[in-house]
Amino acid sequence: MIRIFKHYVPRSLFILGVLESLILMAAIWAALNLRNYQVGFERPVFSQYAVEIFSFAFVVYVVLLATGLYQLEAGRDMRVTVIRLVTSLGLSFIFLSVVLYMLPDIELWRSVIIIGLLFSFVGILLSRYIYMHVVDLKGLKRRVLVLGAGERAKMVYNCGAIASNEVEFVDFLRVNAAENVIEDAKDYQAGHSLREYVDQQAVQEIVVAIEERRGALPIDELLDCKMKGCHIIEATTFIERQSGTVSLKNVNPSWIVFSDGFGGGGNLDLVLKRIFDVTASLLLLILSMPILIITAILVKITSQGPVFYRQERVGLNGKCFYVLKFRSMTVDAEADGVPKWAAKNDVRVTGVGRIIRASRVDEIPQIFNVLIGSMSFVGPRPERPFFVGQLEEKIHLYSERHRVKPGITGWAQLNYPYGASEEDTKRKLEYDLYYIKNYSLFLDFLILIQTVRVVLWPDGVR
Repeated sequence: MIRIFKHYVPRSLFILGVLESLILMAAIWAALNLRNYQVGFERPVFSQYAVEIFSFAFVVYVVLLATGLYQLEAGRDMRVTVIRLVTSLGLSFIFLSVVLYMLPDIELWRSVIIIGLLFSFVGILLSRYIYMHVVDLKGLKRRVLVLGAGERAKMVYNCGAIASNEVEFVDFLRVNAAENVIEDAKDYQAGHSLREYVDQQAVQEIVVAIEERRGALPIDELLDCKMKGCHIIEATTFIERQSGTVSLKNVNPSWIVFSDGFGGGGNLDLVLKRIFDVTASLLLLILSMPILIITAILVKITSQGPVFYRQERVGLNGKCFYVLKFRSMTVDAEADGVPKWAAKNDVRVTGVGRIIRASRVDEIPQIFNVLIGSMSFVGPRPERPFFVGQLEEKIHLYSERHRVKPGITGWAQLNYPYGASEEDTKRKLEYDLYYIKNYSLFLDFLILIQTVRVVLWPDGVR
């Protein structure tokens, strides 16, 4: 993993992104040369077209990112890659046409853009084919030794084996006889040199996943390995790095206190985030105005009741506010006055409501909440006070999600299907805690861009 502005990015995807950025620049440069040759012009000079080349590469790369082409599962399935790549290049042509119209100083013929996109399609398909056949080679994986064989070690195994393609587990060492979840784990024998075993197996990283550390942690051996260059990491940090979550089953107050992050950002961060929120909201409001008008008309003529729906939610520092949404349920959805979780195929949802919920259009009016400052564009989704009271009693650290402003979209919405149960709430909280811990403007921008993927290919939306 590579850490960029506190956010973990798989090394293989980072390298793939750099390679494909170069492919995009090479594609538009080749298109410029080909088109100039066809019309009999002189061969172009790179320095004279640097702005055009970098603009093309930037716009197309952002669209590739937005449509989910830099997810691990997309990189392993050629069919998914082709579908998303075709969609991405089509959207890229539209966006590039808008950019050319708004910035007339950028001299790039549409015929050059089309040829450049065709070259990009071939080049990226080739890079993805190579990626699929290279990414799982053992020589490229990080060799990891786990100290522990209990539930915590099992979570480390599941996280490393499923959520990442960069980890190869060398072994699991049972330090405590009571740890027997992993049956084929080897017993660690005190007095034997852990460093010699690490050297023999070419271990690059040791994950400490012991259930009860008191008197069981071989601190001298770990120190010896550390001084010889082997990376030592705690299980909670390993899970955070590999899965993009803060594990509720492993986290404890001391880990939060001594780990980096959870600072909420300084004054400059808050100012920049506010500027980001207002800019992104105004831009989206302008772009979505036709959708807002059409949706308002459809909601009004297809069901009785108001167009908009105001609902009380819990925001920053536990203060309540009213969130604004398009009404997607019948007016008597909670006639008995008792709040209810949304359910799959909920009968309370109207016909138009089902469409706007699936496409997330019902969330767009929350732009006005962002503009007045009660919400941020990116952050944990706000919940209703009735449920917050229950969840804070049942779920450890649930109240910590109110340390930041709630958002229209968030890290949990990108990575976890829509859920309406206590267990779903726990899983989403793990993603929210990761966002709060590792907040940066870069992560906000990344989440905002990738929200397009959720709209294009809804994952578990209710």
